[in-house]
This record gives sequence, structure tokens and C-alpha cells, in this order.
Amino acid sequence: MAERSILVPEGLDGQRVDSALSKLLGLSRTAAADICAEGGVQLSGHVVAKSDRVEAGARLDIMMPEPPRPLEVVADPVPGMKIVHDEDSFVVVDKPVGVAAHPALGWKGRTVVGGLAAAGFRIATSGAPERQGIVQRLDVGTSGLMVIAKSEYAYSVLKRAFKERTVEKTYHAVVQGLPDPVLGTIDAPIARNPRHDGLYAVHSGGKNAITHYEVLEAHRRASLVEVHLETGRTHQIRVHFSALKRPCVGDLPYGADPVLAKDLGLERQWLHAVKLGFHHPNSNEWVEFESGYPDDLQYAIDRIRTP
Repeated sequence: MAERSILVPEGLDGQRVDSALSKLLGLSRTAAADICAEGGVQLSGHVVAKSDRVEAGARLDIMMPEPPRPLEVVADPVPGMKIVHDEDSFVVVDKPVGVAAHPALGWKGRTVVGGLAAAGFRIATSGAPERQGIVQRLDVGTSGLMVIAKSEYAYSVLKRAFKERTVEKTYHAVVQGLPDPVLGTIDAPIARNPRHDGLYAVHSGGKNAITHYEVLEAHRRASLVEVHLETGRTHQIRVHFSALKRPCVGDLPYGADPVLAKDLGLERQWLHAVKLGFHHPNSNEWVEFESGYPDDLQYAIDRIRTP
């Protein structure tokens, strides 16, 4: 542990402790709140909680935790992960549910990069050590297509393509009820949910997020929709449809009906990355890849289609 002492400037007078720490130390609000939860923050000699307010001129004493050890990629085979396309510059995989894109704090399960390492793939070394070659991510509970860069040049080109939104990302989702209108755009900013750690919500102070959708099938209990993402925020599809009161079937953290999920045999959200298209990093030729539904999602949609 390392102790730091800072006088609260006038500009932060009256702000929450976690917000003030975030701005003073460059921490995330979550990290600042964690330090408060451990009793590691004192204001003028008194321990304070994250929601307490700071006063200009008061002294903040912060016990800073030791920086975490760098995350390492562990070669670990990923059952069910398919190689859709492989060449010198990139590899496209069909990620199964329950697998993270790369190692992260608190995650102890399998990862795409670990599965590729176990299979003998060499990927780009650009990026943080635990995210080398990763130019996009899918939620652990979302299955489907991902592209991973193998060459440094492909990493820079693909990373820029995702940033500039020239990549075509197509998802299929089954949502409760029937969205209205059946062809529409959801334009609503997304931020971390202030009440639930690990979840996100539509919030006026969040980052710009745009989702385009079209209903492909309308059934009594749920609808199959095709989704095109203009932006790529964390949990974007799940958050946007939850905000419409049409959560993805099986997505209990975002308000889905647990009775319906159980009836359909779902233990995760019905959401799959079915198509991925982008300009080839070397030839600039447009390339597209597709993925069929995994068994659990196919079973659920078959039951929904049954009268």
C-alpha cells in the first residue's frame, strides 16, 4: 500500500468522494469506490464512504492499493470454438458462449486468445499483453463471430476500421414481445449502471450508442430481430432492448422473464453474432463471414416457433 495526501481544490467542492478521487487520481469511479469500501480514504482525518461529499481545502488521505500483476494469456483449449477462416493476417473464430475474448481481472474461465494459443496460433503482439491481436470483443454470454489480427499491419488496419465504424456487425436476437416499430433505430447513450455493478444502462451522461434493428419473425411470446450496430458499446444490444421493455429472452440481469427462459431452456441471453464483414487489411477487398445458431439458441427459437 502507498499513501497519498491531496488538498481538495475549489473546483471539486461538494462532489462525491468517488467522483473527486476519479478526477484527482485518474481512476475509474469503480476503482475509487473500491478503495472507499476498504476504508482507504480519509477526509480531514475521518474515514469516508464513496457517497460522502468533499470540501474545498480539506485534506484527502488515500491508501492506494498495489498495482495488479500484469495479466497473462494461458494456453487453454476452448471446446466448441470453431475456426471459420484463417490466413496470414487474421483469423475469424466462432466463439461459444461462456468464453471471454481475453483475460480480465476477476475472470477465471476460458478465453479466445488462450484457445488460439493452445491451438498453436500466433497472433499480433500489438495491444496490451493480455489483449494482443484483439480488435473487437463479444460478451462472455454472447456467441458468434470475432476477428483476431495475426499480423501487426492487420491489427492497425482492423483496429482503425472498428473505430471508424466501417465494419459491418450483424446480430440476431430474440426479444420478448414485439418491438414497435418493427423497423427502427435506437439512439440512446449508455453508461455504467449506478445501482448495479457490472451492468449498464441508458443514461444522459453516457457514451453515444446507436442500434438499428428489423423484426424478422413475430411470434406469440417473442420476436426474432436482426440487429446492426453503428457503435460498439459494452452490452449495447442488451441495454437498448431492455430500455424498450423488450429484453433479450433469457437475459435475466436486464429484466427478462425467468419463467420464459426456463421454458426455453436458456441459461443466457438469446443473442448471436451471425455475420461479420470488413475490408481485407491487405487487398481492401470486402470479405464476409457467417455463423449459424448454436444448439441452445436453435432449441429456444424452435420452441418459440411452435404454435
